[in-house]
Amino acid sequence: MANLKGKVALVTGAARGIGAEIAKTLAAAGADVAVCDLKAEWCEETVKAIEACGVKGLGLGVNVAVSSEVDACVKEVIAKLGRIDIMVNNAGITKDGLLMRMSDEDWDAVLNVNLKGTFLFTRAVARPMMKNKADDGTQQGGSIINLASVVGIMGNAGQANYTASKGGVIALTKTTAKELGSRNIRCNAVAPGFIQSKMTDVLPEDVRQAYMNQIPLKRFGTVQDIAKCVLWLAGDDSAYVTGQIISVNGGMIG
Repeated sequence: MANLKGKVALVTGAARGIGAEIAKTLAAAGADVAVCDLKAEWCEETVKAIEACGVKGLGLGVNVAVSSEVDACVKEVIAKLGRIDIMVNNAGITKDGLLMRMSDEDWDAVLNVNLKGTFLFTRAVARPMMKNKADDGTQQGGSIINLASVVGIMGNAGQANYTASKGGVIALTKTTAKELGSRNIRCNAVAPGFIQSKMTDVLPEDVRQAYMNQIPLKRFGTVQDIAKCVLWLAGDDSAYVTGQIISVNGGMIG
């Protein structure tokens, strides 16, 4: 397991699911972890789990699509935890529907949270990360990890807004890596495939099987599969990896 002792991580959309698992995994590796979601109280269970690892935890309420709230969140994390070394842009929503029936409101809501939110947090942490120094005074930088999706690569009927947002996250990741690499700030994305969740649990068996037939490993992924990939990208073992989109999808697409 990566050793993140002395590092500080910020994870968005971390009240439950993949975000909560990522936060707990980073904490287990020794990082102090700040988490945020739309309401601070939603993060209470995640913060308890973080602190149970013997590190500092912090829960904040923030609308990731509002610039002033994002900037305030980053400032508060730095004020209370000292710095930000790892930024995980996980917050995301879906409002599925066929393209011809999709409302402006549903398009804007998904793009604002999934893509604009990733941009706002990336912009907000960039300058503080530039100031991070190692013990010997050299520039330490940081690691930004964005959550994309397999459908942002291959498209998916009924998800024009979601696929566009995740495709945008992929492009933003590559551009961020090019712009910030000289400051030792890495930026990568994890693109999950079908992940076991409450949503997949209630699917009819024939639908589950149809999805499974597309996956060479013949199983849905788990939140732990995603969290472990994020952990690797957060640590020094991936120090020469940036601008990459890592597909965690059981071989569904290359």
